Amino acid sequence: MDTEIGKLTAKSILAICLVVAGLSKGYGQDSPASARIAVEWQDEKPAGHIEVIQGNLEKLLIRKGKGKTGDNHFAFTSTGTNRLELELGQVRVNPGSGATVITIRTSSNSFSFFLRDVNGENPIFIPQYHVVVSPAGDNRSYTEVENEIKNRRLQSEIEKINREPEESFDSAARYTRNQLCPTWLGLSRDTRIFEIGLAQEMNVIIPRMASSPMNLAESSNLEATYCYLAGRGQSVEPNAKRRLEDGVLPILNSDWKDGDIWYATTSFVSLESSPLNGKTLEGTHYLVADSFSYGHMFTPAHKNLVEALIHEELNRQEETVLYYRAVATNTGSVPRYAWFRTLRPGRGWWEKTGHVYDRETGFSGYSADRVFGISRLNGKPLPDEEVAVLLKPGEKAVFEFMLPHQPIPPARARELSGQSFTERCAECKFFWQEKLYHAAHIKVPEKRIDEMIRAGLLHLDLIAYGKEPGGTLAPCVGVYSPIGTESSPIIQLFSSMGLHETARRSLMYFLEKQHDDGMIQNFGGYMVETGAALWSMGEYFRYTNDTAWVRNVTPKLLKACDFLIHWREKNKKESLRRKGYGMIDGKVADPEDQYHQYMLNGYAYLGLSRVAEMLFYVDPANSLRLREEADAWKQDIHASLVNSMAISPVVPLGDGSWCPTVPPWTEARALRLLYPEGEPFLSHGTFMVSDAMLGPLYLVFCEVLDPNEPASRMLMNYHSEMFLQRNAAFSQPYYSRHNWVQLKQGMVKPFLKTYYNTFSALADRETYTFWEHLYKVSVHKTHEEAWFLMETRWMLYLEEGRMLRLLPAVPRKWLEDGNKIELGDVASYFGPLSLSVNSNLSKGYIDASISCDSDRKPLEVRIRIPHPGGNKPVKVTGGVYDAATETVIIKAFSGNAYIRLDY
Repeated sequence: MDTEIGKLTAKSILAICLVVAGLSKGYGQDSPASARIAVEWQDEKPAGHIEVIQGNLEKLLIRKGKGKTGDNHFAFTSTGTNRLELELGQVRVNPGSGATVITIRTSSNSFSFFLRDVNGENPIFIPQYHVVVSPAGDNRSYTEVENEIKNRRLQSEIEKINREPEESFDSAARYTRNQLCPTWLGLSRDTRIFEIGLAQEMNVIIPRMASSPMNLAESSNLEATYCYLAGRGQSVEPNAKRRLEDGVLPILNSDWKDGDIWYATTSFVSLESSPLNGKTLEGTHYLVADSFSYGHMFTPAHKNLVEALIHEELNRQEETVLYYRAVATNTGSVPRYAWFRTLRPGRGWWEKTGHVYDRETGFSGYSADRVFGISRLNGKPLPDEEVAVLLKPGEKAVFEFMLPHQPIPPARARELSGQSFTERCAECKFFWQEKLYHAAHIKVPEKRIDEMIRAGLLHLDLIAYGKEPGGTLAPCVGVYSPIGTESSPIIQLFSSMGLHETARRSLMYFLEKQHDDGMIQNFGGYMVETGAALWSMGEYFRYTNDTAWVRNVTPKLLKACDFLIHWREKNKKESLRRKGYGMIDGKVADPEDQYHQYMLNGYAYLGLSRVAEMLFYVDPANSLRLREEADAWKQDIHASLVNSMAISPVVPLGDGSWCPTVPPWTEARALRLLYPEGEPFLSHGTFMVSDAMLGPLYLVFCEVLDPNEPASRMLMNYHSEMFLQRNAAFSQPYYSRHNWVQLKQGMVKPFLKTYYNTFSALADRETYTFWEHLYKVSVHKTHEEAWFLMETRWMLYLEEGRMLRLLPAVPRKWLEDGNKIELGDVASYFGPLSLSVNSNLSKGYIDASISCDSDRKPLEVRIRIPHPGGNKPVKVTGGVYDAATETVIIKAFSGNAYIRLDY
């Protein structure tokens, strides 16, 4: 063993010496150098040519095998081992931009590499292509290099994950960021919300119109804020805990111990005087909501309309109101004081906004006519803005205030002061519970996930703004206006939970705001929205088979599709062959990257494909036309992808092999983060934005590539190695679609690794509210939360053609003895779906009942039942068991099934 290691070390040292001699002249400086390298294939008969950027190909020689060379061309006629040697001049192997790149062009399996990456210690070894690249003086054969690398027993990142215990929240949370997030409270559909900020000098409340601050004359037309405090103040012991009512409802509770005094608070939003229910809920016009959200774009017609609507919105006769209660209890054995500070304008004591307080009424106001708060102590007006109350052992003090969204006149304040906190709270609780009642039912045994499913649905509903009972909805994405891409998981989650009307009303936002030329674009110049919005409409149709709606909106659908087709036609230039021919160009996110981007074209293809599907029964002729166009677009994308993969340099993986890569757009010659041209691209807190979160992996997600074809697997390989930490992406991790690809490729452990590490770092662990970014930017980000919810939906059920997969990625712990998993009338492509799984391992079995009995039911059902200890069943009832995937296969599914696994 020691002798073998010594041999390998000697070879490595020799290889290093060779590469130093052959490549290092000029390394670290700009002076040109010469180099000799070898390319060796095993069991291939390659033919093609060599392309060199930033250097010259001076000689091409065949060292093993038979064939011919001429200029930059080569053609082998023999199989077995074929070795080609390249002599190069005027090359650059320095770090940074301008480095020499060599492309080996063949009829198949073309690839590129940075010359500076070639060395004997870690030769470029691409097993998928049966090729190795090393310095010319390294005479090891392909087989010797392959065996040496295998003997190192190296592991890729995915292999490491597959050898680890299955990820859980606890195992992830030990390493990931624990990020508190402000809480948004409000009423569904209504833009008048309140942000409960994180504690600063005092606690802070910010009334908002959607994401915009509520600007008041008294605050110099700047953001109105209010601060308050219960307890002695900010101490060395941050022991406050927050929690949503019942773990899920938009009612915020908190409690903490301050010496012997225990404080417990409750905050919620209700109406000023009317009872809160579905009939009294008026909502806000979707264009007004749009105007108060960041990044919105209006046509001239919409701009004129919204100006009139805003005046009406800001002058309502009834406000939304934040209700707050703090109960202080003396848990000690002697009398103790409790302290309260009621609302004052600003974020702290240093802000001196003028206001008055009336101890007789408990009213706080900017003036006698502009009341912004009503305060009570033990049911009576609070005697002063700041009070100390002596409590006997076991005694309680109840401090309350009510904060209208805008200041109100004294007469309305007097009416508001008579409202019962207890009754209003019960009413609010019922209001939100009723919304959950009308949605599908999901029950999982992990309490945190179980609560996050229901809390998340309500978070999405909270800021889906629009007029009730049936107007168009603006499915906003946190502080931002609706976006064709970012609103997609929100709308699809609504449909998954059986809330099809809410989904349809949300889709109408994109059709109502469609531009005259057919383009769908609502946010910040994003040019990807048309395809993404059409995709969501196609998903809605798959859930509902709503041909009446499709027939009604067909003119708008065709207008959008023809816009995309016309845009594509403008890019059918011969100069773009293999470099974006037939592909549209534009930006997909904040960075101004106006290129033929793969994400942009993936979504455009997907949208066009879904509309063809929607029109099949409604407009067959246009359905066929669009299908043919979509198929041709897919072929053009694929042709450019092949070229991009050929010219983009390979990168090393953890197992010692190297992998081809694809840049995010056809104009690029390499991954953007490798800086082939030296342009600065860092944004949003990471180098990884374009390649990892906006890159070619979207072609798999958008159905241009099959998840299991070689190109998809190679994309997944280098994404896993370069772009992820703890298998989660950087900055805005839910933009990376690797989790979906992992699931489709059957990679359960990697999927769960991504799943837990992402949400444990991005979501508030107490209130479940999501940030947009990992560096605490943009609160209540429903795009991120919706992708978390959709990933949860995928791990529970996923459609593939006419097959339904159940529990394809649930954690093993979920099937420990006594646990249950339940789906009650969730929506699927196959109609309503119900599932009940019960673990009775103490009795030796796990059983499951499945019901999906619509006229669209699946032909086949596969349900994965992973035993928590990895055991295999001794008997399976109700289907055929596949031990490799721990899956029961039910062919010729009748609509209902019962399975049982005995252990």
